[in-house]
Amino acid sequence: MINNLVTTYKESFSGLSRETWILSTVMFINRCSSMAVPFMSLYMTQYLHRPMSDAGLIIALFGAGSLVGASVGGKLTDVIGFGAVQIYSSILSGVFFILFSTITHFEMLCVFTLLISFFSEAFKPANYAAIAVYAAPGTLTRSYSLNRLSNNLGFAIGSGIGGMIASFSYPLLFIVDGSVSVLSGIAIFIVLPAGRAVLKTAADKLQHAAVAKPWKDVLFMKFLLLNVMLTTCFFLLFRVVPIFYKEVWHIDEFWIGMILGSNGLIIALFEMVMISKIENKKSPIQYIIMGVLMIAASYLILLMPGMIPVLSAVLVTMTFTIGEMLALPFINTFVMSRTNDHNRGQYAAGYSMSWSVSQVVGPSAGFYLAEMFGYNWLWIGLILLLLLCAWGFKLLGRNMD
Repeated sequence: MINNLVTTYKESFSGLSRETWILSTVMFINRCSSMAVPFMSLYMTQYLHRPMSDAGLIIALFGAGSLVGASVGGKLTDVIGFGAVQIYSSILSGVFFILFSTITHFEMLCVFTLLISFFSEAFKPANYAAIAVYAAPGTLTRSYSLNRLSNNLGFAIGSGIGGMIASFSYPLLFIVDGSVSVLSGIAIFIVLPAGRAVLKTAADKLQHAAVAKPWKDVLFMKFLLLNVMLTTCFFLLFRVVPIFYKEVWHIDEFWIGMILGSNGLIIALFEMVMISKIENKKSPIQYIIMGVLMIAASYLILLMPGMIPVLSAVLVTMTFTIGEMLALPFINTFVMSRTNDHNRGQYAAGYSMSWSVSQVVGPSAGFYLAEMFGYNWLWIGLILLLLLCAWGFKLLGRNMD
């Protein structure tokens, strides 16, 4: 049995191109360099002794910078290449993070927050586009799953290291974060073949200006609207649900952290194996619909009374994570299936921006609705929104036939 399990894991990771592994390693390093982001609000309130309103403004500016960065990063990917965008965005975001540690003037902190989030988010469309280019035939979904695995592990490890560093020095946290990001950019230049083509001129690409634009792709724009609906519900599990666990189910912070953290662990252990077994057996839209319905089921569990809170919370996370593993890798596949060599970055940017919109709008709307109408009505609203989303994806799939 153990031998069969080992063989299954080997097969799930086999057949991926060398460049796919390099890109996923780069994403891992890049996400490790996100160690300071979760602590920016604490840095403002605990270290600089600024009011909560200032911390809220910093977080809002980070979201605004991310929106613009995703758009510009996608456009630049199609003009100067994904290698150049990843290199420059990693190095510049790292430099600005290092400088951030030396600033105490609030207005300058706001400016640098915009710059950091702009360049950090510009990295993502370029990385997504590069994966599509380098994925071996028949491995696109698994290639994105490996990238997601790297993303989750990098963020988990980075957050843990960040917490340890922040416990004795916030400025050092930003210096280490920025330094890792700079090293990430240098690593891309050294090991990624496209990284050596940094000096390729924009004129070489502008001859393809007539290619289809994502905002003129009606099917893709409908898809983005559905993705915003899905990811809005997605973020609330990590923003509003923990407070519900504490206030209503009276679960200790330690267990809340352990339960939510198991999401990344489950993904790291099982997503690649699952994708290797189901990839190319059904259309991406069918798996996306199944994933959306599983996420809806996770919110339904929150409405069930009379259960042991900790066990219920574990069940919520497990159900949610299965839905995430079904939906998100195939969403990436769908996005790239609409692209070609000359517009891949812009499509990736549109996809990244839909996540940024959800991350800005979702939590604030969720907290407002929970405060005004109560948690149960919020869960009911999310379930209905997810059912509508699943129905929308079903109609989308019919339009593709």
